[in-house]
Amino acid sequence: MALKHFLDLDVMTAPTLRDILTSSAKLKQGKGAGQPLAGRTLAMVFEKPSTRTRVSFQVGMQQLGGNVVTLSPQETQIGRGESIADTARVLSRYVDVIMMRTSAPEKLAELARYATVPVINGLTDESHPCQIMADIMTFEERKGDISNAVVAWSGDGNNVATSWIHACAHFGFELRLACPAGLPPSSKALAWAKDRGANVSVTTDPFTAAKDADCITTDTWVSMGDDAGNRHAMLQPFQVNEKLMATAKADAIFLHCLPAHRGEEVTAGVMDGPQSAVWDEAENRLHAQKGVLLWCLT
Repeated sequence: MALKHFLDLDVMTAPTLRDILTSSAKLKQGKGAGQPLAGRTLAMVFEKPSTRTRVSFQVGMQQLGGNVVTLSPQETQIGRGESIADTARVLSRYVDVIMMRTSAPEKLAELARYATVPVINGLTDESHPCQIMADIMTFEERKGDISNAVVAWSGDGNNVATSWIHACAHFGFELRLACPAGLPPSSKALAWAKDRGANVSVTTDPFTAAKDADCITTDTWVSMGDDAGNRHAMLQPFQVNEKLMATAKADAIFLHCLPAHRGEEVTAGVMDGPQSAVWDEAENRLHAQKGVLLWCLT
């Protein structure tokens, strides 16, 4: 039987992603209680710092009855030159599933290629699929089925934006990306989505993207490992503020994958205002990832 890796949304099918979200919603409602992953162990490999990914995966696995081992390069032989392939082979003898958070997507791909247990993408510089699963879960809790909705992205065309592009092709919503010319979204992801008939567009005007949108979402201006350079100047016009939110529908929600920097990519008034769903969104990382873990292991 083929391993069920959760690596990127573009290599998943729409029915599978919907099944995972349905499972996640039931778990959040307290259904399917018990310990379905009792006796199973998750290894978490972190090459980048984390709050939400680390805590949500650990608590999620424990709530499902499983165990967790957390590893960093400083604590393993990866930091001393052992290959990802050899690490994958060894960890597969000890644990039942591996989650990796790394800068380099090629490391995640190598881990999955040599592991004999499922591998989950906890974030790379190219994508963040677990985050978008939580985001869609949050949207649907607040506003119902996301198909035919309009989601507006305002900011850097980064890894989170890429996973939004993948998601729009699977879930049927319209995605409008407003990004500076110097920080565009992935051309590869856009081509993939358009080949599948996705309703995705790119503009340099955030107000065009936000007009009558059901949701406005963004991310930090300087991600881990990025050179700040002139990013602040490039991204200032893309700040999600009260004026931009007023361009969207009156009941539009605001999403942010966190951590947030109030006064930069979003104003405090929006971040802490009535349209903000960021705390539900953060919580839903726990529930969405429990759905992913169950899918990988059952």
